[in-house]
Amino acid sequence: MVVTAAQGDTLDAICYRFLGTTAACVEQALALNPGLAALGPILPQGTSVVLPDTTTPAAATRPLVQLWD
Repeated sequence: MVVTAAQGDTLDAICYRFLGTTAACVEQALALNPGLAALGPILPQGTSVVLPDTTTPAAATRPLVQLWD
């Protein structure tokens, strides 16, 4: 999946917005996008970012936490 960075976006924010998780996503995205780390922590607006494919949704892998039973 290819996404475009908005103003003020960071790679971890993009991973969380589109994939629902940052666990191992940021590292995989950096491997898929050579030179992306050289742009700095806040990506320039309009930067294309290739995100890794995920087969399981993030909600299915996280346990449900309830504050009150």
